Amino acid sequence: MITQYTWPTPNGHKISILIAELGLENRVVAVDINTGDQFDPDFLKLSPNNRIPAIVDHDPADGGDPVMVFETGAIMIYLAEKAEKFLPDPKDTRGRTTVMEWLMWQMGGLGPMAGQAHHFRQAMGGEDVPYGVERYSKEVRRLYGVMDRRLAENTWLGGGDYSIADMACWPWARPSRRQGVDKADFPHVKRWFDEMSARPGVQAGMELLAEQRGSKSMSDETRDLLFGEGQFERD
Repeated sequence: MITQYTWPTPNGHKISILIAELGLENRVVAVDINTGDQFDPDFLKLSPNNRIPAIVDHDPADGGDPVMVFETGAIMIYLAEKAEKFLPDPKDTRGRTTVMEWLMWQMGGLGPMAGQAHHFRQAMGGEDVPYGVERYSKEVRRLYGVMDRRLAENTWLGGGDYSIADMACWPWARPSRRQGVDKADFPHVKRWFDEMSARPGVQAGMELLAEQRGSKSMSDETRDLLFGEGQFERD
């Protein structure tokens, strides 16, 4: 049994998609980042960086006490290794290295830059910051170009097989228009995105807390919790 502590964001969906693709028994604990649940002391024991998601594996491979994991890359590697699926065996040096490269590319590039593009384009509460919009919109377009060139020569980002690298990138590519990107401008990304969208595991993973997804409004209190002084003011 896996417990996922999460919220319906791209990072949350990375894990919910992997759990669905693996067919793992799981339960979901909602961590409403809009109201400050991420600062709850019990959640901080699981995720000291006060970010979702985090998981608890109640049946670890070593048969010992439950294992807690935070940070999406670590969670994806942990679950894929345990299930021996969606990540090449360590003996497959080249295949595993390629998947890890593209997983790290998402964590260090696509995710942060797409998030910043969305922030400056839509989450600033009407404040106009032209340099931020231009800087991050251009960078995210560059990253889509990197991904498009990769997918022009490979069905999947990690090479021959569908992997955790694809699952990590897809949720960030999903809201591309909010980042200033039309996927039609990147035909190989569009092909890959559509193929993944049709997968039952991806569709099931996207059902995670679906009723909480899609709000376009953000209160001043929520904005402060996510981006302002509110994220520091804790006893």
